[in-house]
Amino acid sequence: MNRILIVEDDSALSNGISIGLRSASTEIEQAKSLREAREKIRADNLDLIILDINLPDGNGLDLLTEVKRESGTKVIVLTANDMETDVVTGLELGADDYIVKPFSLAILRARVNTQFRAAARDGGTAETGEAAADGVLQSCLRGSDSGEIIETGGFTFDFGRMEFRSGDIKIELSKTEQKLLRCLLENREHTVTRDTLVDHIWTDGAEYVDENALSVTVKRLRDKLEEDPSKPRYIKTVYGLGYTWAVE
Repeated sequence: MNRILIVEDDSALSNGISIGLRSASTEIEQAKSLREAREKIRADNLDLIILDINLPDGNGLDLLTEVKRESGTKVIVLTANDMETDVVTGLELGADDYIVKPFSLAILRARVNTQFRAAARDGGTAETGEAAADGVLQSCLRGSDSGEIIETGGFTFDFGRMEFRSGDIKIELSKTEQKLLRCLLENREHTVTRDTLVDHIWTDGAEYVDENALSVTVKRLRDKLEEDPSKPRYIKTVYGLGYTWAVE
């Protein structure tokens, strides 16, 4: 169970983040002030803190300093301050990542998953929720640089040469579409969550990801691969979870 503390005095934003990150493998705590945050930190063993800088009873950077002095808990700083000095100060004090408001929940989920993976590599117990449970994310993150050729449903997908065909017809795919396709194909007949796909496709330096970016990419890929995109045979939606490549 991953334990996350959200330290944010804006109740609507804090609740929205909580809803966006909650899962069967994640436990969320919320605090509106430094005082509340310190109480919860003392009472619980946390895996990650999402920390606003501007709080009613002080500066969140003071809490960041305390946390990093006393533990190895991962910290993502939330700030409305996008000046370079504020970002540098947070990172120099030990912040593991930062996000400038306003931000997309999709990119926040991706950044959170990145910190959980880093904790797991460092010998911690944090994993990436549903993705870690079935190995999907690790499979996706093998990347699309290998020379594997995948043949399925009359398609031939050569990711090494970036050549994609339906029978003898060549299909042109963008880099983003290739990443999405590769992740689905590597997990044929298994559901890949939306969070996992966003984390895999858009964490290579992108600072902002629109909530609809994945849906748009899925639609474009269906338009290129499906005979009837409105009734897809291969790229199936698993409502409330994500997508799967169906094998017939």
